[in-house]
Amino acid sequence: MTPEQQTAIEAAAWRTLVGHLQKRKDVQNIDLMILAGFCRNCMSRWLSNAAKQQGIELDQPQAREIVYGIPYDDWRAKYQTEATPEQLERYKQVGPDQTTE
Repeated sequence: MTPEQQTAIEAAAWRTLVGHLQKRKDVQNIDLMILAGFCRNCMSRWLSNAAKQQGIELDQPQAREIVYGIPYDDWRAKYQTEATPEQLERYKQVGPDQTTE
């Protein structure tokens, strides 16, 4: 596999993951953080950081809109639910994965 092929494959996998999460609006970010140590906001931060490494300006609201498929504030108003006390307690126990940037 060439580096270009690997990049194309990785990009396709990223788009599949983003598309999957856009369809699964029932999956809350706190659930992702508890189970995987990252969420949609982490993914948008990674996207913004990767763009900056390529010399491309992609601010956080733009990156979030790419990941969420709609403006972030719209997603929050339509789909985000209040975290339960149990979710908050579990999140305190596991916390975010500090190795992700």
